[in-house]
Amino acid sequence: MSRIVFSLTLAATTLSAGLAFAQAPDQADEIIRGRYQAILGDCAACHTAPGAKPLSGGLPLETPFGQIIPPNITPDKASGIGNWTEADFRSALKNGIGHDGKRLYPAMPYPAYTKMTDKDVGNLWSYLRTVDPVFNPVESNQLPFPFNIRLSMMGWNMLNFTPGEFRPDPSKSAEWNRGAYIVQGPGHCGTCHSPKTALGADETSEALQGGSLQGWYAPNITGNSYIGIGSWSEDEIVQYLKTGTNGHTIASGPMAEAIQASTSLMADEDVKAIATYLKSTEGGPAQKPQPIPASDARMKVGAAIYHDTCSACHGGDGKGASQLFPALAGSSIVQQPSSETLMRLVLQGSQAVHTPQAKTTPAMPSLGWRLSDEQVAAVLTYVRNSWGNAAPSVGASDIGVQR
Repeated sequence: MSRIVFSLTLAATTLSAGLAFAQAPDQADEIIRGRYQAILGDCAACHTAPGAKPLSGGLPLETPFGQIIPPNITPDKASGIGNWTEADFRSALKNGIGHDGKRLYPAMPYPAYTKMTDKDVGNLWSYLRTVDPVFNPVESNQLPFPFNIRLSMMGWNMLNFTPGEFRPDPSKSAEWNRGAYIVQGPGHCGTCHSPKTALGADETSEALQGGSLQGWYAPNITGNSYIGIGSWSEDEIVQYLKTGTNGHTIASGPMAEAIQASTSLMADEDVKAIATYLKSTEGGPAQKPQPIPASDARMKVGAAIYHDTCSACHGGDGKGASQLFPALAGSSIVQQPSSETLMRLVLQGSQAVHTPQAKTTPAMPSLGWRLSDEQVAAVLTYVRNSWGNAAPSVGASDIGVQR
């Protein structure tokens, strides 16, 4: 569905951009560059609800503090940003302060967008002005008291927000700096992949080391060879971001949406730059823990469940089948500190990403209806500690919470 919505977005945008080109040829390049900024920033993922008009408002975002609904950012004057100026828009992205001084919540990732260049923000503004205006009033602030007091964000910003553009590292290559700019700025990868403080800010000292996100766990994407993507080659990272699959895993959940609407549409050189930068980052434990021994009672129960329920797809050796069933053996996804994603996949199932290069979209069926909390915990403990994997056990109480 996200792909369809985004395709409609592009179609509508192409038409609008064509009209704009007819009216103001000198702005055509600016608008096209702005559309690309919208791809880098994955604007459609949050601001377009399934089946809705492009950028007319999204589905509720579940935060630890309550719901926030991404607003309508079409140029509609009554319910969108049609009455905003470019200065308003620039202030919203780079300072978290929108039209009429309204303070934004960091669910809109201005702590990352502040690193964007003025030129890129200007291009994005030019593009958004060409989107079809849609009347769709959205009350974004669904937070309970006292979090619904927007003025409180003044204090939050003083504690957690450092405005300022990205500064290239002169000791690094142009490719590395381009990757760092996208990851830290418009791509806002840390918004999902960094752990959060009690106030909901990124733990900057643990950037990109994994974070909980609406019932999923966005994994460590540093160059850590054990739980990050350090064991992936740059080509494998590029393949994953462009297609949603590689020899290590297949994307599903929120990352599938990000790949469909953003990374698969990025320029090849930008995806390569992201891979170069991510491979250079560090974070997380350097050494694996000792795996839980096969003689452990939980491992014995888990092995029996795996043999009966999982091995037909993932294989008795946990190696899966390329582009159909993800490998579990040696998987950094399986060995994350949190088993949140694994629990969700077993309990609820999931559909893999769809891209032009990977159209099969294999599915993981829900097993929550026939496995007890104790059985799910046992099979996940087994998977996380077999075939060279080593990770903390999963408790039945954790399954009960997730169920």
